[in-house]
Amino acid sequence: MRTHRYQTSVQWAADGEGTKSYRTYSRNFAITAEAKPDIQGSSDPVFHGDSTRYNPEELLVASLSSCHMLWYLHLCSVNGIKVLDYRDGATGTMEEGDGSGHFVKAELRPKITIARGGDSARALALHEEAHRLCFIARSVNFPVDVEAEIAEE
Repeated sequence: MRTHRYQTSVQWAADGEGTKSYRTYSRNFAITAEAKPDIQGSSDPVFHGDSTRYNPEELLVASLSSCHMLWYLHLCSVNGIKVLDYRDGATGTMEEGDGSGHFVKAELRPKITIARGGDSARALALHEEAHRLCFIARSVNFPVDVEAEIAEE
């Protein structure tokens, strides 16, 4: 078994008086990794964050969506299906209670365009395999539903 290790850094700096008050401290942070652009993050605006920055919940949903997409593109390439366009409007649902929250589901809605004359049925079926192989979907403890659409161009 191979092991892969991923390293990032999250940095937060106090502005003003730090965490003196729950309502006034900054939720802004930066995610960095060697030789990559920074990702500007904050908490969800509901939790006093900055709506112009990515929040951890959005990043989780984006991780699920992009992992699925990358597996799907791989599977299409090795199965002779030429994908011309891939778009996903992914959503995640989180519920709050007892002072905390947790995700209860995520939904991926990929819309794929393949080259005319391709095998649409096989292209659709490969989503099941991509879901089974997706590292992120295999790591979460909530259901991830995939409802894909295939079109030919």
